[in-house]
Amino acid sequence: MNTLSISSPEHDASHRGFASDNNAGIHPEALEAIARANGGHVPAYGDDGYTERFRELMREHFGPRTEAFPVFNGTGANVISLHAMLPRWGGVLCADTAHINVDEGGAPERIAATKLTAVPTPDGKLTPDLVERYATGWGEVHRPQPAVVSITQSTEMGTVYDPADVAAIAERTHSLGMKLHMDGSRLSNAAASLGLPLRAFTSDAGVDILSLGGTKNGLLAAEAVVVMHPELEGIPFLRKMDLQLPSKMRFVSAQLIALFGSDLYLRSADHANRMARRLRSLVEHLPGVQVTQPTEANAVFAILEPRAIERLRTRRRFYDWDAARGEVRWMCAFDTTDADVDAFAADIRQAITNQSG
Repeated sequence: MNTLSISSPEHDASHRGFASDNNAGIHPEALEAIARANGGHVPAYGDDGYTERFRELMREHFGPRTEAFPVFNGTGANVISLHAMLPRWGGVLCADTAHINVDEGGAPERIAATKLTAVPTPDGKLTPDLVERYATGWGEVHRPQPAVVSITQSTEMGTVYDPADVAAIAERTHSLGMKLHMDGSRLSNAAASLGLPLRAFTSDAGVDILSLGGTKNGLLAAEAVVVMHPELEGIPFLRKMDLQLPSKMRFVSAQLIALFGSDLYLRSADHANRMARRLRSLVEHLPGVQVTQPTEANAVFAILEPRAIERLRTRRRFYDWDAARGEVRWMCAFDTTDADVDAFAADIRQAITNQSG
């Protein structure tokens, strides 16, 4: 009989990659929160004190009319959010690089039964003019009816909307009779970048519903749907139908309390952002490295020669972003260290030197 020895680690705990902030572990304060919530019996499915405290926190962050619903993952939060806002004939406008468009396996279209209209953008950001241009087909039975605009904060390109950006999009969206969704899987990184409270660029700026991220900022399977306007009904039922109702919800809520009930969300995100800026500063002037996007959150995008990319990939894990033009993405996380960044920058320098030689 084969057994697994717990004394043999399944990974090198000292290793740090730059592929995704999802690759990082659980923040120690989140682990402590899970441990504190353990023991004894409490009601399941959200009828517990931790979940009620999390709802109170969300009202403190986003306003007194806010409702919040913990879920397992960001795709689930996005699907539920869109599902709640859409009529059966409704469509969604989003950036062509949006997670809902390229990285969720068609779940929004399959489960929320919608049509995504992907809008080309150079930096992952929609604008009021783009909303106006692509929100077309009103009353045309051959076209999905524009119902929702979805923006991502921070974007998949590592860029950030400021409050004026969001407010302008919200105004144009609402003037067209549509609703505004924000995919906030890296909302904390945007808050750290802007130096503003969460509500400044969400509820106060006109966002109707938010997918609130925790996993990319050090939590374990802990996200939430945050509703700014209670007239969006049916979310408790959609959460169950869309397979996102945690039975032992106290452990999800306890982590979200640890993150958003203190400055942990800002500390962790600000650290990840600073590591990305450090990485950029060390490599952007190297011959053979072309940084392609502003580094406003915790991502660095760059173009390298193909041979340099392959040499670098033998040392560190990271993702191609646009393989056709040699663009890669390097992500930093809450546990990335100065030494990690310095070593990676040295690896990049070595890969370029070997390639050019």
